[in-house]
Formats: sequence, structure tokens, C-alpha cells
Amino acid sequence: MTMVAILSGAGISTDSGIPDYRGPDGVWTRDPEAEKLATYEHYMKDPGIRRRAWRVRLEGPVLRAEPNAAHRAIAAFEQTGNPVRVITQNVDGLHQIAGLSERKVLELHGSARSVVCTGCHARSSMSDALDRVRAGEDDPGCLSCGAVLKSATVMFGQRLDPVVLGEAMSIAKATEVFIAVGTSLQVQPAASLAGIAAEHGARLIIVNAQPTPYDAVADELVREPIGTALPKVLGRYA
Repeated sequence: MTMVAILSGAGISTDSGIPDYRGPDGVWTRDPEAEKLATYEHYMKDPGIRRRAWRVRLEGPVLRAEPNAAHRAIAAFEQTGNPVRVITQNVDGLHQIAGLSERKVLELHGSARSVVCTGCHARSSMSDALDRVRAGEDDPGCLSCGAVLKSATVMFGQRLDPVVLGEAMSIAKATEVFIAVGTSLQVQPAASLAGIAAEHGARLIIVNAQPTPYDAVADELVREPIGTALPKVLGRYA
């Protein structure tokens, strides 16, 4: 069987109603100020940014979204016994909800389904924090120490977990097929995984509507809609 690694970005979740960030109609393309909500320095210094971030978490589509055909195709591919690992830049948890084994998913940028205290580092569920927002707390603090709470995601200005990144690099070096799907391949160090895989002999397939910086080293470029393209690509290795 062929070892397949998949790097998934925001584009894989757009069919689930979660807009991407840097595409032509992306969240940050339409509203550059919104990028501050995901920037650690702005988030920590500005209560107004935090209040807006909590409203976005409460009202936004991420926690209400359901997996789409692409997520389900990857889960089905794994469930039929194929060796696959998913490295995701997404924080929506949709790969796991679709049925992919938790141990097969590396969340490079963390998870929006949990919160973490910036003081004592206690973790708790996002749903509990949002219940407090619904009850009237516009910037809920840690219940243990009172410090600022944030989603358990890696914001701009924060380092990726070195253990998670190291495992992702090991997978990229060892895989036979590396599929980059729905990612602009512009955010480092996640984007470099595509180059690492290619350098170590993997067949690099990029499934993305827009050109990426790694198109020149790809073995195959797929511009079709992800929901129909990815099941077909995976079908070759089933």
C-alpha cells in the first residue's frame, strides 16, 4: 500500500461554510483588520479586539460547520485500511468529526474547539467559554487565575508546537505521496512541508484553485473543486 500524507488548508473547509482567509473572497482579503483577531500581540493588548474575537467565535460558522465530501473522503480512505496521515492548518476539527482517527491528525495551528489560559495554561472547552459569553461576559477570563483566555489556536506571533512540527516534518520525509489540498502554501513553516516531501522523493500533488509558490516542484496540479477532485485523487491509491 502507498503511504499518503495530506496537508489540508482552509480551502478544504469552504464547502462546509467556513470561508478561507487569503483567497479572492477570503476573510482577511475583504477585511484586513480582521487579521488582528488572530494576532497574539493585538489580542493580548486590546480588550476591544478580544471582545470582537469572542463575538466571532460565538456567531461565526466554525463551530457549527459539518464535514463535507472532501473530509469524508479522507476518513473513508483511512477506514478501508489505507496508510494515511493528515497534517492540517485548520482549527475546525472537521477531519475528526468526519470520522478520521484522532491519532492520524496533526493540528499544526491548534484547535478552535478548546480554550487555553494565557496565564496558568489551563485548558477547557470552547463551548463552556461561549456559554459565559452568551450569559453576558464579553471578555471571559480564566476561572482559575483570572488571566486572559484565548482559543487553543496558534496565533500570529506564536510559535508552532515544536513536537507537532517535528512529527509533521518526519511524515513529509517518509511519505510516498504528499497531497497539499486547499492551502495557499504561503504560511511557513507549514508550507515548507510540501517542499520537504518533494525533496525526499514523494509525488507532490497540489489541489488548489489558486497558484501556489510550490507549483513548480509539483508532479501534478489539480484546479478542480476540492469536493470532487480529492475523492478521485485518493481513489488512485485505495
